[in-house]
Amino acid sequence: MANFNTAGDIGYRSTGQVKKRLLRRGNYKLVAAKFGQAFTQGKHTTLTSKWRRYSNFPTAEAPLQEGITPAGRKLAKTDVTSTLSQYGDWAELTDVVFDTHEDDVPVETVNLCGDQMGETVEVVTIAVLKSGSSVFYANNAGSRAAVDSPPLPGDFKRIERSFAKNKAEKISSMIKASQNISTEPIDPAYIAMGHTDLKPDLEAMEGFVPVRNYADSSKMVHPTEIGSLGSFRFLLTPLFEAWLAAGTAGTTYLSSGDIPASSLSADVYPIIVVGKDSYGVVRLQGIDAVKPAVHYPKPVPGDELGQRGFVSWKIYYTSVILNSSWCARYEVAATALPS
Repeated sequence: MANFNTAGDIGYRSTGQVKKRLLRRGNYKLVAAKFGQAFTQGKHTTLTSKWRRYSNFPTAEAPLQEGITPAGRKLAKTDVTSTLSQYGDWAELTDVVFDTHEDDVPVETVNLCGDQMGETVEVVTIAVLKSGSSVFYANNAGSRAAVDSPPLPGDFKRIERSFAKNKAEKISSMIKASQNISTEPIDPAYIAMGHTDLKPDLEAMEGFVPVRNYADSSKMVHPTEIGSLGSFRFLLTPLFEAWLAAGTAGTTYLSSGDIPASSLSADVYPIIVVGKDSYGVVRLQGIDAVKPAVHYPKPVPGDELGQRGFVSWKIYYTSVILNSSWCARYEVAATALPS
């Protein structure tokens, strides 16, 4: 049975344009979904998106022989596909809500739907990034179960060395917070994304530069940025959930989200580090990717007295890793009692 919001459940003001409000609230929640390669799937085509990557040619070191044409090279390609899925939800409102409040649409419900939409897109993207095959463990541990360290500067040097060896480029643009797919420039960097629980440990790393010490704070790549270390910019959001009690037992690190009173297995947190075009994000064409609705109560079969209306949203979306060598998952613990 549907969950009904009655007149006593909600207060609201004028909505303006519902779609713009929904997108504005949703875009604020996006972190991981901001830095992928943006792709817009055309309408009336297919739910499947395809990326094609061509392998680099080896260097041509052999000198040419007079009058002899070399054999040449064939293009070597790799296709990566992903299928769009629909996501959405709705909140039902009674006619009393619409009839007795001073404005037409409960704006707070639209705001909440926008938050929900943004967080949905974000957790879908994070789940894809957490599934990547390129993994590093804190302090060079051998597995997730052996993790017993906070993030360390040396580990980021290992990740940077791997990226450089695999020719991963730094990210120099991100998806703009607008109704249409577009990008805006940022200072080139590798983007490292993780949970807010890791903030004290990241700030404690030698060489870490907090945002407040930037020469120009307007150069922040995102509102959630906390600082940088060498080539890395750090963005934190509580949506990057840990693997609870998955690491080494002890009392130093958070366990099941709390300070352990006895020796317990540490939570293991992912820090996702990405380079340019390491993953893709896809939505259906343009502004029509998001379909909000505000339905005023009116008599229809099944609701003959016109007592029920609703606010809803629906979106097509998918994300996919395009090159696992340019996307690293760094698994760490979070200090329970930071100094």
